[in-house]
Amino acid sequence: MTDSKYFTTTKKGEIFELKAELNSDKKEKKKEAVKKVIASMTVGKDVSALFPDVVNCMQTDNLELKKLVYLYLMNYAKSQPDMAIMAVNTFVKDCEDPNPLIRALAVRTMGCIRVDKITEYLCEPLRKCLKDEDPYVRKTAAVCVAKLHDINAQLVEDQGFLDTLKDLISDSNPMVVANAVAALSEIAESHPNSNLLDLNPQSINKLLTALNECTEWGQIFILDCLANYAPRDDRESQSICERVTPRLSHANSAVVLSAVKVLMKFMEMLPKDLDYYGTLLKKLAPPLVTLLSAEPELQYVALRNINLIVQKRPEILKHEMKVFFVKYNDPIYVKLEKLDIMIRLASQANIAQVLAELKEYATEVDVDFVRKAVRAIGRCAIKVEQSAERCVSTLLDLIQTKVNYVVQEAIVVIKDIFRKYPNKYESVIATLCENLDSLDEPEARAAMIWIVGEYAERIDNADELLESFLEGFHDESTQVQLQLLTAIVKLFLKKPTETQELVQQVLSLATQDSDNPDLRDRGYIYWRLLSTDPVAAKEVVLAEKPLISEETDLIEPTLLEELICHIGTLASVYHKPPSAFVEGSRGVMHKRLPARTGSGESTESPDVGAAAGGSVPEAAPSVIPSQGDLLGDLLNLDLGPPSSTGPPPSSSGSMGGMDLLGGGLDSLLGGDIGGSPAMGAGFGVAPAVMPASLNAPMGGGLGDLFDLGGGVGMPMGAYVPPKTVWLPAMKAKGLEISGTFARRAGVIQMELTLTNKAMSVMTDFAIQFNRNSFGLAPAGPLQVLSPLNPNQTIEVSLPLSTVGPVMKMEPLNNLQVAVKNNIDVFYFSCQYPISMLFVEDGKMERQVFLATWKDIPNENESQFQIKDCHLNSDAVSNKLGASNIFTIAKRTVDGQDMLYMSIKLSNGIWVLSELRVQAGNPNYTISLKCRAPEVSQCVFQSYEAVLKN
Repeated sequence: MTDSKYFTTTKKGEIFELKAELNSDKKEKKKEAVKKVIASMTVGKDVSALFPDVVNCMQTDNLELKKLVYLYLMNYAKSQPDMAIMAVNTFVKDCEDPNPLIRALAVRTMGCIRVDKITEYLCEPLRKCLKDEDPYVRKTAAVCVAKLHDINAQLVEDQGFLDTLKDLISDSNPMVVANAVAALSEIAESHPNSNLLDLNPQSINKLLTALNECTEWGQIFILDCLANYAPRDDRESQSICERVTPRLSHANSAVVLSAVKVLMKFMEMLPKDLDYYGTLLKKLAPPLVTLLSAEPELQYVALRNINLIVQKRPEILKHEMKVFFVKYNDPIYVKLEKLDIMIRLASQANIAQVLAELKEYATEVDVDFVRKAVRAIGRCAIKVEQSAERCVSTLLDLIQTKVNYVVQEAIVVIKDIFRKYPNKYESVIATLCENLDSLDEPEARAAMIWIVGEYAERIDNADELLESFLEGFHDESTQVQLQLLTAIVKLFLKKPTETQELVQQVLSLATQDSDNPDLRDRGYIYWRLLSTDPVAAKEVVLAEKPLISEETDLIEPTLLEELICHIGTLASVYHKPPSAFVEGSRGVMHKRLPARTGSGESTESPDVGAAAGGSVPEAAPSVIPSQGDLLGDLLNLDLGPPSSTGPPPSSSGSMGGMDLLGGGLDSLLGGDIGGSPAMGAGFGVAPAVMPASLNAPMGGGLGDLFDLGGGVGMPMGAYVPPKTVWLPAMKAKGLEISGTFARRAGVIQMELTLTNKAMSVMTDFAIQFNRNSFGLAPAGPLQVLSPLNPNQTIEVSLPLSTVGPVMKMEPLNNLQVAVKNNIDVFYFSCQYPISMLFVEDGKMERQVFLATWKDIPNENESQFQIKDCHLNSDAVSNKLGASNIFTIAKRTVDGQDMLYMSIKLSNGIWVLSELRVQAGNPNYTISLKCRAPEVSQCVFQSYEAVLKN
């Protein structure tokens, strides 16, 4: 009899009976009772009242019974934490059972019981299991560490489990290695800044050795981990590629895609003239083709990934066009995806084949597919110039079929072909005009109207054709109305005598009778243009249009790079970065492809170094301000800068820089312009008091190199945090901004790296800050003196003042920034280290220090621990002194050095501290006292950053 009998009972007094059976002396009866309990639990009945009785059944040698009890325990431990503690002893005992299956079962269940009270009891058994002689137990324990870390991260770190996990990467058993990698990756993902998976050539070698003997899921974990490694040079990446290539022939498609991801990433580092590079390209095609013989759902996932690969490296599959031809029984989602890839692979060599295939598709029965096929013919014409003529004749053949939706799609597509190849195929216009009456879709009607307006001089009855559309003007969609307005104005400019009435009619319909603001505005603009300056109107309306290109549907290059790093995951199916659909802390790490070592890019630059690391942690997620007052501050872009009493920066760069917002240099020198008070920290605003040292050219020349400009006696080696990406290119239409803050010669500098990853030139840069906790504001304009060309990177140093408007932020050191260029305005937020605000005259007199320390109430004192710092007290004092944290006095008590220090912030707040340093102990204790205790946390973070850097 099967186990289904356990689900059929509906007795009333069931719980009482089960209680009796669970306490029975007979083993069989006990087992039956536990099965009934699990069955009730599975169908949603509450059997938590039986908790003590079920837990008593744990004391058994029967593996099946033990599994059932553990299952019950996992389910109810959370609702009965006090009872669950009863089971702890059994866990501890089971972890020492001679049977490895029972040891592993115990450790697996321990990881699933998410109860805080119990976790600390489980540390000892887990520690033993991590060092167990049986690999099955070790691999189970490795996963348990990740589960425990999710419940209580601090406990796992304190118990040293993370170090044990790292040691397991060198384990002799490949499955243990795979699980250790999986656990560490999981933990690292939830803590993006922790450097847990510290990969080096030795550990990579161990992973590659384990790769050959793992189960398929183990191989995926290891391959995903390898993908995050940054090889030192092209030789190392070649050797990794050689050892990963055999995975391409694996039966599991997930393993194949993970291997493709690793190879696509490391290929970036191989010089293109290398023989191996060509071999690798050839090896990548067959496995991708094989994926297309799987079931439709898998095919779809494979096609979405291939779509990305083809955009990055079309040469991989250029000879494999035939596998993307559509089969009659493919589901529609597979058909549409194949069609997309066919167009991406279309070239002069295969265009005849592709067009014959597409013409066939256009006679199918599936309307969506037919439409897409007709569009595809047009895209081929735009992509492969030599095929344009053949494409146009194919489209004309389709129009002759008189199938309504085919005709409409064909007209939309021909409009694009006219825009790509002007004055070439206009002979077909007559055929198009014959089908005017059958057009009922807005896009097709708009396309036809555009064609009539654009080529009005070649169409004898153009005015009649447009007039026929005008009759039902108010019933048309906005798209058609706008197109009709423009077309009639074009017609009037080409044939003014015959169409005067027509143009007046359409202008009055658009301006007086329409309630659509877009239409009204366009109507008024044309009306004024025509009435004031017909010559100018002709230049504007009949201007030569830029040619369109096929690139419009390609994924933006930065996003494509990131998606290539996520091949084989959901991101590659959605074609969106993980941060777009994963909530919470995970998924915010932006991955990049490594820089090619053979190219002219410098591998020394910090940006490339960070990118090669596989991910650039963002300082803070970009924030678009929501409160009204923030928008008032940040969007006030058109105002001239407010008057300033301070002298303008005298460096020659400011001349060109000031015109960014049309304010002009004279407005800066010419006194009162009456800028908005809300715009305190305005774009390019000179602050009320300019830092004295600003008259020296900033961040330039040999003077800075040898620190000759530091007139305030600034010690060498002040802490400057490494640059991080503040604004990723995908969020700013191709502009990437990374930066940091530095304090030099008493002036705070915002050091920015601007990279243009878009296709167009960027100019007219300006910057503005929102109100912030310490009144930070630009002390001058953002000086980007030359246009920023595509793929160009420039470094800019922006001096800051601390006299801007103040508003308390959360966190305290948060800074919201708006950057404007000729494309748009972009917002991001970053966090500045508070040490930038530590001023040079922050050394207190001893007596004043003593009196102030006593005067500040004890509840304003905060204590912190600085861990893993191996400096003696003199080195600590020198290092902190370089960042304006001044040592007032030092005394030694019981072998412990006590350093008393003072800091003064730019807004006049004093922070006093006592730092205890004991020889041989890497953990320091620091006490901070301040009248504004909310700054203590930020000040402690600065101490930690300065000392550990």
